[in-house]
Amino acid sequence: MTNEVLIGRIRELIRILQVTQNEFADRIKTDRSNFSKHINGKLPINDSLINKIVVGLGVSKEWLLNGTGNIFYMMPPQHSSALSLPASAIRRDAAAGAKVYDVDVTAGSMGRSMMFSNDRLIGVIDVPFISPDCSVVRVSGDSMQPVICNGDMVAIREVRNADLIFWGQIYVILLEDYRMVKYIRKHADPSMVILRSANTEYDDIEIRKSEIKDLFVVEHIIRFDSRM
Repeated sequence: MTNEVLIGRIRELIRILQVTQNEFADRIKTDRSNFSKHINGKLPINDSLINKIVVGLGVSKEWLLNGTGNIFYMMPPQHSSALSLPASAIRRDAAAGAKVYDVDVTAGSMGRSMMFSNDRLIGVIDVPFISPDCSVVRVSGDSMQPVICNGDMVAIREVRNADLIFWGQIYVILLEDYRMVKYIRKHADPSMVILRSANTEYDDIEIRKSEIKDLFVVEHIIRFDSRM
């Protein structure tokens, strides 16, 4: 593996994440000046830098070293259309599957621990394309229409590294006294993000990353069809 090839893949990561070279260095917690020397070929890409990229950004080491497989451990989800499922897909007698909670993630200020408490568990959805690691919750309101409609459910997965945000993807965002479902867009200030609704009648919201208490990426939008 040549140094030039590794540099090319790191530059590709910078492009995909839509960050500057310095922002990339900050995300992997490495010195900006040294990172610049790595990228410009003045310092070799060593194991320490590779491990920082893998751990800090969730990048596949196989892809970084060999160019094979997915770039990230889990690629960003696509939301071209909602999954249609029958209401009977929620099983109360099944042992495996994504857990479904009687929780509206667009109402109230309930914290993470209460949202996913056992007394709110109403069943599971066990279908091949929804990971059992996801939690399924309800969305109300029209701010994300027509992408997510009032009453739809979403399969969400917790983002443990808040620095790894796929710009333009849909997230459930928990703040101190509010929770919502929005697209997250890049802000000119790296300490902030833009929360955007799909419904153009709603204005953008600008918040500091530090205000986000918990973050969940929306993996699937689920629409139940009574005719199925």
